[in-house]
Amino acid sequence: MKGEDVIFVCGTDEHGVPITIRAKKEGITPQQVVDKYHELIKHSFEDFGISFDIFSRTSNKTHHETAQEFFLNLYNKGVFKEEVTRQFYDEKTQTFLADRYIVGTCPNCRNENAYGDQCESCGTSLDPSELINPRSTLSGEAPVLKETKNWFLPLDAMQNDLKAFIDSREGWKNNVLGQCNSWLNQGLHSRAMTRDLDWGVKVPLKNADGKVLYVWFDAPIGYISATKEYFEQRNKGKKTSTDNNVKSADWETYWKDEKSCLIHFIGKDNIVFHCIIFPAMLMAYNKGSKDQFVLPENVPANEFLNLEGNKISTSRDWAVWLHDYLQDFPNRQDELRYVLTSIAPEAKDSDFSWKDYQARVNNELADILGNYVKRVIDLVHRYCDGKVPVNHNVENNNETIQRLFVTRELNNSVIYFRENIESFNFRTALIYVINFARIGNKYLQDTTPWELIKTDKNSVDNILKINLNNCVRLARYLFPFMPNTSLKILHQLNLNEKVLYFDTDVLNYFEDGHRINTSEILFNKITDEEMEAQIQKLENTKQQREEENKVIAPFKETTSFDDFSKMDIRVGTILEATKVPKTEKLLKLLIDTGIDKRTVVSGIAESYKPEDIIGQQVCILVNLAPRKIKGIDSNGMILMAENAKGELAFVAPSTNIDNGGTIR
Repeated sequence: MKGEDVIFVCGTDEHGVPITIRAKKEGITPQQVVDKYHELIKHSFEDFGISFDIFSRTSNKTHHETAQEFFLNLYNKGVFKEEVTRQFYDEKTQTFLADRYIVGTCPNCRNENAYGDQCESCGTSLDPSELINPRSTLSGEAPVLKETKNWFLPLDAMQNDLKAFIDSREGWKNNVLGQCNSWLNQGLHSRAMTRDLDWGVKVPLKNADGKVLYVWFDAPIGYISATKEYFEQRNKGKKTSTDNNVKSADWETYWKDEKSCLIHFIGKDNIVFHCIIFPAMLMAYNKGSKDQFVLPENVPANEFLNLEGNKISTSRDWAVWLHDYLQDFPNRQDELRYVLTSIAPEAKDSDFSWKDYQARVNNELADILGNYVKRVIDLVHRYCDGKVPVNHNVENNNETIQRLFVTRELNNSVIYFRENIESFNFRTALIYVINFARIGNKYLQDTTPWELIKTDKNSVDNILKINLNNCVRLARYLFPFMPNTSLKILHQLNLNEKVLYFDTDVLNYFEDGHRINTSEILFNKITDEEMEAQIQKLENTKQQREEENKVIAPFKETTSFDDFSKMDIRVGTILEATKVPKTEKLLKLLIDTGIDKRTVVSGIAESYKPEDIIGQQVCILVNLAPRKIKGIDSNGMILMAENAKGELAFVAPSTNIDNGGTIR
């Protein structure tokens, strides 16, 4: 909007392991997976009003060539270290296992389905070697360790240069600097830049069959290859997404001119890759090179956005998908853009909930912003015949003082808005934009033009003209956040959208007598029924995915017949059943074993009511050592079957057997 020379680059990172997992699950190729989702994501962004100059992808030819050239540059300089390490290997499928192909029990929270790189239950970052009872997602078998050779980026040798780079950055967020310094203070280690996989950018070496570039080596190079692709299309005369401000003739002007400024907008789980690994790659490339890549000027990373109190997880489908939202709310792009900016986790984690979404749309957008614009336009039609009034010199001291006060408040809000936008505090900047509407609404309430019109038409003209210009200001400064709303306001004011691109504010955007259009409702309120449908949809999908992703436990280690023979399992009958106080899962059972009557504490209260199981025959392990549970001596254990959904059922004789009958 300021007319600066900018390229806005984005794209789909298409070589992550989750892509190959999805392909295996759907029975299609990884290329088919990325083709499908690239188009889906690309069109969702367009429908959402996000105008990248180019939205590229890392599976295309330009990217593969660029990434391979980058790798060879570092390889030929002797930057990489070749190392033989032991990695998990699935003997059944004869495959080295990337982090996401390994699941096991999290050592931190005991979640039994933690991935090899992260536990989605507690959020802890993991190494596959830390998992308890690791197993392959390909076969379900326990993996073995096998030697393999890969090429490592020696981050430890680059520690001082990276520390100097981080220390030289100005205006970086505390959360970003904190994470960077945490890594640096712990001491950096070499990191493998290649992987034993068959999907990705092939390692361009003769002795590297079956190896691809590490996804976080090739993915950030995607920013460079996307810029290249943009100019390839532009130079061929192909229409690109925008072109408003792109003034340079080739991609290298942006990446290799010392005046160029590289900004990464990311989430906190990618901070290390953009602030340490990618800069290290660029530094290594620059060493001895005539053309020098610029290093990131700023990385304004956000923290995590949670959903309804829980961490967003795409694998568990605990998410709101943009294309689904746009189908359910086809004309409400700006409402979601507003809410997401209002709760952006810029300094700490925040939470999206549908009820909060509803409250913000109804109370802030409809009641404050939308109501203000409609009110001003309706008043102009009522008292000025729909024409912009002229300014008058008036003798009304009260009106003059209020006008000067409001003008100062609005100008201050503009200053604060600009300061926050340019320091990447978008959440705060948006508050100042909405403040334009709050100030305007209060100005109308304080001056009451509907009363003043009876005695002082000139003052009413002044009041309405200030508010009309304030509506233009709203449209201008809302544009980065809510582009559709901005254009709607301009349409009602009968102004051309070129007004959005002036850098400086003016006091008056109208010619005297300019006719405005009639008002329209900017925001319709969200109903309770709409919100309940979204909450239920989210919960239903979550339950469905949990059932689909439920992993059947592998067989335990082989045991001997003699060990099995030591277990004395008998048929018994439940005589009494009561809930154990202050617990949700436990029942206290009195069971007739045919030899005695004994108490057993069992965790089946969520599946069975006490009164429904009196007389139920069960199989009970009678020679299990006694154990005190919640102060109750439990003498034995009943056998239960559990399916993939976690549902329990008694293991019992199909016909009545005398109590004390043996299971063998």
